[in-house]
Amino acid sequence: MTNETNTQQTQQTQQTGQTRHTHRTLGTTGPSVHPLGLGCMGMSALYGEADRAESIATVHAALDAGVTLLDTGDFYGMGHNELLINEALRTAPAAARDRALTSVKFGALRTVEGGFTGYDGRPAAVKNFLAYSLQRLGRDHIDIYRIARVDPDVPIEETVGAIAEAVQAGHVRHIGLSEVGADTLRRAAAVAPISDLQIEYSLISRGIEAEILPTARELGIGITAYGVLSRGLISGHFARDRALAPGDFRGMSPRFQGDNLARNLDLVDALRKVADEKGVSVAQTAIAWVLSRGEDIVPLVGARRRDRLAEALGALDTVLTPADLAAIEAAVPAGAAAGERYPAAQMAHLDSEH
Repeated sequence: MTNETNTQQTQQTQQTGQTRHTHRTLGTTGPSVHPLGLGCMGMSALYGEADRAESIATVHAALDAGVTLLDTGDFYGMGHNELLINEALRTAPAAARDRALTSVKFGALRTVEGGFTGYDGRPAAVKNFLAYSLQRLGRDHIDIYRIARVDPDVPIEETVGAIAEAVQAGHVRHIGLSEVGADTLRRAAAVAPISDLQIEYSLISRGIEAEILPTARELGIGITAYGVLSRGLISGHFARDRALAPGDFRGMSPRFQGDNLARNLDLVDALRKVADEKGVSVAQTAIAWVLSRGEDIVPLVGARRRDRLAEALGALDTVLTPADLAAIEAAVPAGAAAGERYPAAQMAHLDSEH
């Protein structure tokens, strides 16, 4: 997709809203998907205990609403999330099950206690991770397969080459990437077609705009944007005095700490004024902003409950005019967030930040 084409499509979306409910294609080689994907991580890990029955009901509600892309990782709850998706798909109507597309991240190395010890992108490891994921998901293929973080000890060409072999064997449909920088994106795309780059993108995480997003567009690679509500921080539902559950990742996240949290929630208060004037929620405004960035971007919403899912889907009917966009960006200027998006140890694993 050229920059000119993307700009024209973005303007059409912003001015008319007519393209909001149409499917979006992940890059020039990827699948056609609903404009919103469902990020399933929180149903198994990192945000405290989740209700399994409600999680499955939320997946069913998403499929019923037309959502097609289910995003997971083999290390989310050490396989728990893949097994949960398996159950949700097995118990969904056949037509919905057939429409579902799975996007799986692999490569993270874990400890019994739940710690992360690195990433493994060796070709032999790729085949091993894939075999286990197919078994847990109960499917004969994965629609998009990607390493969660670049293994610094293995050239990205080798990792992508191994996934390309899985594509040739019919076990994977498309190759994705996650949190890689522009140079790595180019190197990977020289090996095999890349459908999409999964990377954090939101009103308060706009680092991809300088180099990564233009490179993806030049190469015809789509964006699946996670963290569009910044882990609930800009959802409009996060209270200043909220006590986080044990094991909640946000307890270690710099943006949720002390003065950083207070400053970031001040931004949310400013965004709320814009949302209130439009008669929509803060979350809907934040998601609609990501949707407005271009037809090559598919936001992933991490809803764990049906009510949160319904709210997120409402963003598809939230049409942002140029005046709305100006007001949003005045409320939350680029670079205004306080704190990094991950703790320092995890930031070091992000190829996209180097």
